[in-house]
Amino acid sequence: MTVITLTTDFGSNDHEAGVLKGVIWKIAPDVKIADLSHEIAPYNVMEAALLYWRVAPYFPPGTIHVAVIDPGVGTSRRAIAAHIGSQYFVGPDNGVFSLLQIHNEGKNQLADFIHLNNPRYWLPEISNVFHGRDIFAPVAAHLAVDIPFQSLGSSIKDPVSLEIPKPIPTSSGWIGHVIHIDHFGNLSTNLNISHLKKSKEVHIKINEVNITGMVTTFGERPSGTLIALIDSSGSVAISVVNGSAAQYLNSSVGDTLELHYHQ
Repeated sequence: MTVITLTTDFGSNDHEAGVLKGVIWKIAPDVKIADLSHEIAPYNVMEAALLYWRVAPYFPPGTIHVAVIDPGVGTSRRAIAAHIGSQYFVGPDNGVFSLLQIHNEGKNQLADFIHLNNPRYWLPEISNVFHGRDIFAPVAAHLAVDIPFQSLGSSIKDPVSLEIPKPIPTSSGWIGHVIHIDHFGNLSTNLNISHLKKSKEVHIKINEVNITGMVTTFGERPSGTLIALIDSSGSVAISVVNGSAAQYLNSSVGDTLELHYHQ
């Protein structure tokens, strides 16, 4: 059975997410629909891009992912579909799928992109403000009932791409950045296990606060302690045991941190 996932910034209290499901089931009544998240921060394309990079590899081949984080809806931005690895992605051309694309290209898995300019697979009437309902959801449903990917529109080679800031090497370590803050207030960074040296203890400085060494799990330190560890995605993360590092440090996405090897 085909799975279609939904990721939006609609929140859970309004009607839009439910409408997407209704549109899909009218066209493809047998598909399973999985809600990845409807709590992406409004207009935050990077947050959704990180979600796909982390989540999509755990879904089966043939899964179709629909993204409706679309601050450019109704403008000249393109509606696109992508075939990345063994899965499909439908949404706005604003970079929302690009981190996963970059990750897969690193594994020599090329991606194909389509400009969704074939109205045969849209709803009959198109709103200027709800392409999730009128274009993305019906296109995903048609894919689920075996409409060929190439029939959806014209091939493109220039999808919009986002980039995570690259860590900067220093004489004693690295300069990194906070790239995501989760529901618990954990700070995920663009540093990962490859930036650590097994034989070296590290010191991390962020927002004028120092952290000495890293732990392997939250339970190694008392409640309320600021810690650094490798999170489930392999990134260096800053956390507070049973608390919020974002609040503790008054931190936000984009903040800089310094990682130094102990001499």
